[in-house]
Amino acid sequence: MSLLELFCHVDDFCQSFLPYWQREQLASGWRQRHRARGLSLSEVLTILILFHQSHYRDFKAYYSEHVLQHLRAEFPGLVSYTRFVEFIPETLIPLCVYVRYGCGACSGISFVDSTTLAVCHNRRMHQHKVFAGLAARGKTSVGWFYGFKLHWVFNDCGELLNLALTPGNVDDRKPVPKLVRRLFGKLFGDKGYRSRPLYEQLLTTFGIQLITKLKRNMRNQLMPLADKLLLRKRAIAESIIDQLKNISQIEHTRHRSPFNFLVNVLCGLIAYCHQPKKPSLHLNAQSLLPAA
Repeated sequence: MSLLELFCHVDDFCQSFLPYWQREQLASGWRQRHRARGLSLSEVLTILILFHQSHYRDFKAYYSEHVLQHLRAEFPGLVSYTRFVEFIPETLIPLCVYVRYGCGACSGISFVDSTTLAVCHNRRMHQHKVFAGLAARGKTSVGWFYGFKLHWVFNDCGELLNLALTPGNVDDRKPVPKLVRRLFGKLFGDKGYRSRPLYEQLLTTFGIQLITKLKRNMRNQLMPLADKLLLRKRAIAESIIDQLKNISQIEHTRHRSPFNFLVNVLCGLIAYCHQPKKPSLHLNAQSLLPAA
């Protein structure tokens, strides 16, 4: 998506969301000045999302070396980097709503997975203060980490359907009922999601069939061939995680505040949603049939 297309998409959202947001806000009882700024909310959001589509790894270098040097014609009211950082916390609520606009539609075949978002190195987890009381120590198949978990559901086209952020010590199965409220059909996950109570809850409450691989200590069970093939294709989650972390840059350990962490994650997810080409299974009726 080009800069012009991105700005138009963001500006259309802001024009429809801001009036509603302002009506729902509670008044403090004090008269407040609303000074006009050089950058509108649409421009601030566009710059933040555009960073996650660039090759820069540091936002300060991106803003100083790219935005201030090459995008003055597109953003005439640019401010200094220090002043721009002051605008970031107030973008959190609009970004939480805007990320829903980039989610795809359920096709009846959905996949659930989670990934870690470490906020510091393991050696510094006991002295880390930025996320005290928010982040937690967790363990995955590759080892321990300190931070959060991003739980997400996506369809066979690689489009995000829903997501949730929890501390790192939360079980992967806990947020699943909230993630699948608007879904239907079949939900595929890895062995960590296998649970009889969760299977019955999803089936009776939402009509969703949870399909996972068997653990080593379980008996073998009959399964339709199409479901077995789709379980094998669940590895597409690794391709999506790779794009989210290495291209959209939703994870790094340089955060100075929880607000900036959340904004960074949301902007990275939005940048991924705007990608024209996503990892896809290209499913059709023939691809799920056994070979003759």
